[in-house]
Amino acid sequence: MIKLLYHGHKIMIIYSLVFVLILEKVSGDCECGNGTKQGNNSEALKYKLSAVAAVLAAGGLGVSLPLLGKKLAALKPENDVFFMIKAFAAGVILATGFIHILPDAFRSLTSSCLDENPWGKFPFTGFVAMMASIGTLMIDTVATTFYKKVHFSKAKQVSVDEEAAEDDHTGHVHVHTHATHGHAHGAASPSHDTSLSDLIRQRIISQVLELGILVHSVIIGISLGASVSPGTVKPLMAALSFHQFFEGMGLGGCISQAKFKSLKTTVMALFFSLTTPLGIGIGIGISRVYNENSTKALIIEGIFNSASSGILIYMALVDLLAADFLNPKLQSNVRLQLGAHVSLLLGAGCMSFLAKWA
Repeated sequence: MIKLLYHGHKIMIIYSLVFVLILEKVSGDCECGNGTKQGNNSEALKYKLSAVAAVLAAGGLGVSLPLLGKKLAALKPENDVFFMIKAFAAGVILATGFIHILPDAFRSLTSSCLDENPWGKFPFTGFVAMMASIGTLMIDTVATTFYKKVHFSKAKQVSVDEEAAEDDHTGHVHVHTHATHGHAHGAASPSHDTSLSDLIRQRIISQVLELGILVHSVIIGISLGASVSPGTVKPLMAALSFHQFFEGMGLGGCISQAKFKSLKTTVMALFFSLTTPLGIGIGIGISRVYNENSTKALIIEGIFNSASSGILIYMALVDLLAADFLNPKLQSNVRLQLGAHVSLLLGAGCMSFLAKWA
């Protein structure tokens, strides 16, 4: 039930964002400067349709590669190569938050199109990003605590029920051991407790990370789809394709470690792959009336980009990098540690370089 509620809440956030963006941007009730658009809309449309296919394919491939770990030994979570792949992907996500999203949020909320009071008198971008990071921390801790209580109480109940049943059949108290029965109970095995705790943590991380990525994906997709300049759309298409591929690798690695059932894994991967193309489609639909400099469009984009950057920066530093780089396996292997550091720098560097076009 809690998982369904969690996913339902996530879906409602995304659809609410899309709905609000459409309503507010279409209204365009305050235009700053010249509201007319320069460009060839029919030619740009060809590139936009190509962008939908390219971004969809890149995102799908990126998120799928880590999920192939069951078939490819090199991509299994316990493998050394997987550590370096995750470090690279974490660098991508960190650069996405710092280099791509946060500057866009600053530009939106400090635009001259907005009133000086209150937007010019308080650093709303940093404040919203900070609050989003704190909110992510709260969700992280509360959800982890709740999941642990639910799962461990179930494990203890199963253990008690099985031992009671054995007592009824044998007529005497039976000492329950793992060697005798070949399976572990949450109440009796510390290693099982640790393993379950790690699994719960990975599931929460993957879900919260996907939320942060999807919020940004909708906005950037709408921005590309609403553009009428082929000169803007072409470089954006290439940059977004790489962007989606690398982000997909990061998310796919987290989903792989979370060990969801096949259906949930597929749904999460599809949701990630389809969100940016959906945003592009929405942008195409509203391109004729879209005004990126309207007051409400700037405020909505700025606030959601700020929140998204706060979520991604927190997730990259705390849940991905800190968790892996403080792992005993990594700290006891100098070569693996060096490889992970290089991969991190490469991931952050590649994503930072793409900021030249996107």
